Amino acid sequence: MATNQMWGGRFEKGNRSDVVAFNASIAFDQRLAKHDLIGSIAHAKMLTHTKILSKLEGTQIVAGLEKLQQKLMAGELGFSDTFEDIHMNIEHLLQQEIGDVAGKLHTARSRNDQTATDMHLFMKDEIVTIMSLLDELLEVVVTKADMNIKTLMAGYTHLQHAQPISYAHYLMAYYEMFSRDRERFQTAYNSANQSPLGAAALAGTTFPIDREYSAQMLHFAKNYQNSIDAVSDRDYLLDFLHASATLMMHLSRFCEEIIQWNSYEFGYIEISDEFATGSSIMPQKKNPDVAELIRGKTGRVYGSLFSLLTTLKGLPLAYDKDLQEDKEGVFDTIDTLKACVSLFTDMLATLQVKADKLQDSLTDDFSNATELADYLADKGLPFRQAHQVVGKLVHYGIANCAPLQEMSLTQLQEFEPLITADVYAILDPENAVARRISLGSTGFDQVKYQINKAKETLIEK
Repeated sequence: MATNQMWGGRFEKGNRSDVVAFNASIAFDQRLAKHDLIGSIAHAKMLTHTKILSKLEGTQIVAGLEKLQQKLMAGELGFSDTFEDIHMNIEHLLQQEIGDVAGKLHTARSRNDQTATDMHLFMKDEIVTIMSLLDELLEVVVTKADMNIKTLMAGYTHLQHAQPISYAHYLMAYYEMFSRDRERFQTAYNSANQSPLGAAALAGTTFPIDREYSAQMLHFAKNYQNSIDAVSDRDYLLDFLHASATLMMHLSRFCEEIIQWNSYEFGYIEISDEFATGSSIMPQKKNPDVAELIRGKTGRVYGSLFSLLTTLKGLPLAYDKDLQEDKEGVFDTIDTLKACVSLFTDMLATLQVKADKLQDSLTDDFSNATELADYLADKGLPFRQAHQVVGKLVHYGIANCAPLQEMSLTQLQEFEPLITADVYAILDPENAVARRISLGSTGFDQVKYQINKAKETLIEK
């Protein structure tokens, strides 16, 4: 039985049904229908502009494609794996719409440059959406920070209390991370913002096409300069997946702290009921499921990045069917990312910060020890020697359940006579934060400066 595929002229036998199903990508690449139609309209207009098609042929084809666009928007287009992928489905539907002239649309083009064009157009749209969601997250972080400049907490290293900081300073650290994430997505957008259309299968075409004309119609910043590279490049998808994996890592770190701090042992924050669930057996439970799921979905996005890297690592130039595997992981990552960023933004906006509990944690944690060491260094004692003195004081305080600020002046002077009554102001957590004056530090003035700079940046976007 001869094949009825559009590419079947060379074949005597058709594919087995399981081969057709295995080879087909329409189940997932139908998501590219909108962009396939946009790219096809631009291609048809270019063919007409260069007189490869007659004006009548071009008009018929564009009108047919626009009719398919209307049907797509109305949910009236049906696709079949008989026609393998979105490109051949659209061509079949166009043929039903306008007749055999539809076959002229594929002049000077291959599915290789067609699928690449579709993905470039699709990724540009999706990356813009993700950057918009990131802007909303950045605004929430800055707003939350602005409300908590004077909220004190313990800064951590090694998950141990280290030094008193402003809660706003902590939040602004994530602002910086998410800002870098946005820059990475901008890089991914720039990578996607070039047109492969006109590269054909891999070697270009003998037809006098105008690639600049097509690129301008599709709002690409530039064309690929090498036709082999145009159809085989998936770096722009790797750029996107890398940016996505890094963003998910940052969200996961933030979620880990939210999960910990929401626990009974910490009690620093409380997640809104909208973003928590209960237990089917334990009535008292309030589980941070949204934060846990975001943390869990990070591995899913990592998997998509490593999957595509692995798919690409051994491919010879130019196009290979393996490249069909570039889409599902990217599609899944896009859906995962948009859901995670959107939900995280709303969860953070409604998060209750327990300022009293945060400040109470500074009472007897010795996180003001560095203040005392700096105080002694300022009095002329070499810092390394001051460090030793304060270390001994901390050891004494732990053994006697006496925080530094609660020791008498006599007790303090037994360890170092340079200590005088002015030390108690230095040991106060609020003063410890306020005294931090270096650029980017936790001092209240510096935090205000960070927040104001962030507000200016967000207004400019």
